[in-house]
Amino acid sequence: MAGQLGGGRHAVVVGGGIAGLLAARVLADHAERVTIVERDRFPVEPEPRAGVPQGWHTHVLLEGGQRALEELLPGVVDELRAQGAPRVGMPEDMVQWHGGRWFRRTAGTSPLYTGTRPRLEHLLRERVLADPRIGTAEGAEAVGLVGDARRVRGVVLRERGTKGGTRELAADLVVDASGRGSRAPEWLVAIGAEPPAEETIDTGLAYATRVYRGGQEGDGLADCLGYYLLPSPEEPYSGGVIPIEGGRHLVTLSGLRGDEPPTDGAAFEEYAKRLPHPIVSEWIRRARAESPVRGFRGTANVRRRYDRAGRRPAGFLATGDALCAFNPIYGQGMAVAVLSAVALRDALADGGRTPTTRRVQRALLRASGQAWAISAGADRSMPGAVGTALATRAVDRPVGWYLRRVQARYPGDPLVGAVFRSVLALSSPVTALLAPGVVRAVLFGAVPQTPAEPPLAAEGAGTG
Repeated sequence: MAGQLGGGRHAVVVGGGIAGLLAARVLADHAERVTIVERDRFPVEPEPRAGVPQGWHTHVLLEGGQRALEELLPGVVDELRAQGAPRVGMPEDMVQWHGGRWFRRTAGTSPLYTGTRPRLEHLLRERVLADPRIGTAEGAEAVGLVGDARRVRGVVLRERGTKGGTRELAADLVVDASGRGSRAPEWLVAIGAEPPAEETIDTGLAYATRVYRGGQEGDGLADCLGYYLLPSPEEPYSGGVIPIEGGRHLVTLSGLRGDEPPTDGAAFEEYAKRLPHPIVSEWIRRARAESPVRGFRGTANVRRRYDRAGRRPAGFLATGDALCAFNPIYGQGMAVAVLSAVALRDALADGGRTPTTRRVQRALLRASGQAWAISAGADRSMPGAVGTALATRAVDRPVGWYLRRVQARYPGDPLVGAVFRSVLALSSPVTALLAPGVVRAVLFGAVPQTPAEPPLAAEGAGTG
């Protein structure tokens, strides 16, 4: 594929979000020109776009995503911090609850950035579009593919807001980065190709978010940057108070199918009282709302198996949420988008293997494999989950047994916690949990005690 793109070839990326921008950055090293097709018109300032409704809600950039982003755009994480994105060291900076237990606030590892998605996307857009090899077709909606079951040769575009007037944009490679609502399976059928099989797990989770500004420093509650009460099979309600730029916080509440959080302001604040502890509701009571409440549904885990054999054309790839979309509550989407771009870079640059469409597509799927295992593994056990990927294999049972022991020690054991966090942050492989010290603690160590009440200060704070 890299050879096919040399010598004046053209690559088209459908979707100008994080996955699309970074795919374009990689492809610019293998094509004479790259065009990003985006149905929105990019805003001048960092603000949410209509085509990214989840942009109003909580986003985090996990450590694995930060490292990968630095490989692609050196210095960008420092720029993000300079623009005010909070850096949160876990578990030190966050009051956290899960499965009936409060986490010890030991020294932070695997930090995450919690600034708003529009801020990060704007920063990436400025960096990527500064490359003269990369152009845009804004306000243009991709509505189909040009080509046949053997090869894709471009995309069909229509100006957004019109019912006709389509045009073709020729390309040697088309990358679908249009998000979880991708229509590419239908486009493939229309040119005589096979759509991918889809694996799905849907818990019915829905969430709602509102911007708040806290009171005076400390708020009389805890010395921390935020609060997060995670859901579990026994406790389906969850909520977080997550810091963003400008001294503000996003408060996100979630519930499951049939008991979704409301978008009325007063009802939203009343809903917070359903959480397993009143600390989030009390924080809200002391804070000032600065936005309406915005809801979001459509949170199923969906994996499209373009990597499998089938009648699919050369010259077409899928990445980001268009390939593998996750329940947003696990905060993996942005990191996986970045890791996928690194996988695309490495596959195209592999001088020892011809980068065929299927080989590159497999590399993209592998980049999302660990995140899928985490989110799908957790959501299979949630009450009311439905989908095509709920079954577990016999070989998964001993793994599940071991991971349950890890999770029991995660809130209170600093060693197990640090390693497990690095796995969840996609900065270490799952095999890190098999390091000798971790295995000893998991198999032979007692389940450590954890705080009986929310830990209002980090361990060691105020000492020395």
